[in-house]
Amino acid sequence: MGKTQVSTEALRSPNGVFSQATTIEATGRLVFVSGMTARRPDGEIVGVGDVREQTRQVCENVKAAVEAAGGTLADVCRVDVYVRNMEDFAKIHEIRAQYFTEPLPASTMVEVSKLAHPDYLIEINAIAVVA
Repeated sequence: MGKTQVSTEALRSPNGVFSQATTIEATGRLVFVSGMTARRPDGEIVGVGDVREQTRQVCENVKAAVEAAGGTLADVCRVDVYVRNMEDFAKIHEIRAQYFTEPLPASTMVEVSKLAHPDYLIEINAIAVVA
């Protein structure tokens, strides 16, 4: 699979761990990863009150879902990130940088008033193309 990070001077450079756009030359399967939260397989919520630890668990969960479909995080071409506090942007991207490398996936991050559980601080869904 050929994944390319698109960049143009006609747009401001991203200030986080994402690309302006991502192109995929693909013969493979699309994998749609549902919104992942900071729950471990045993059901425990990790990092209550700690957005870094929750982001790490969410990334691990996205990774596990993509790997179960036969891919890797390098196959992820898009993520949507829902956060309770946009002020956590830098903390979240600090952890995301440990999981996603260039070419980076396209991304949207939005602040929401509530997630499915009051202890959740972040949720991420993803799209991957697995060869």
